Amino acid sequence: MSGCFVVGTDTDAGKTIVTAGLLRWLRGHGVDAAPMKPVQTGATRTETGWRAPDLDTLLAGTDLAPDAETYARMAPCCYEPACSPHLAAREAERPVDLAVITRALTALRGQYGTMVCEAAGGVLVPLDGERFMTDLVAATGLPALLVARAGLGTLNHTLLTLEALRARRIPVAATILTETVPADADAAAIQRDNAATLNALAPTPVFGPIPHMETPDAAAVAAALDTQPGLMDRLAATGVIDSGAPR
Repeated sequence: MSGCFVVGTDTDAGKTIVTAGLLRWLRGHGVDAAPMKPVQTGATRTETGWRAPDLDTLLAGTDLAPDAETYARMAPCCYEPACSPHLAAREAERPVDLAVITRALTALRGQYGTMVCEAAGGVLVPLDGERFMTDLVAATGLPALLVARAGLGTLNHTLLTLEALRARRIPVAATILTETVPADADAAAIQRDNAATLNALAPTPVFGPIPHMETPDAAAVAAALDTQPGLMDRLAATGVIDSGAPR
């Protein structure tokens, strides 16, 4: 079954909006892609169940309208505190349950062709005193898709994250750079060099950057992804989408 696990170099690298844009882009190309937010902090408990803000953002960029049961599978581990998963789970006295998450993912795979999961924070964010986000990614068996900042500091952050994934034998489909702040001429030059340097040093292709947006918009990100030559072919080659999927 195809899919990917979108991870980031840190909390505000643009992971959620890139995931939303990726979903919209894939669905626009005929790929039956659906989102999953396995661990959501900052969630809201309602009379009908949990509401996961990141999942709502992902769904808003698509034509999907899951029923309550499917929605619960898409966000199987929710916590009210808006903090790191390990702290939220500790305060709730309810640990992150990888078995619950993988069962939910298996059920969703029976409904959709391609699952696009979004991580919480960076890849070494702890789930508890022993497990990290990488353990969750590995449990799903999905390749990672890394979202990283385009600007100053990304070389170290991106290469460290890729090394952490490599050490845990998690395959990486691609790295997508995002312009998280407006870039002047000097910053733009640094971004271009960062992209070239990462393409030379990183073990996986680098795409982007996705341009800065004052108001993040899934449709605009999808349009930006459509301008990235080779991205769809790379996703097919790494199992993110089926090799026979429409292009």
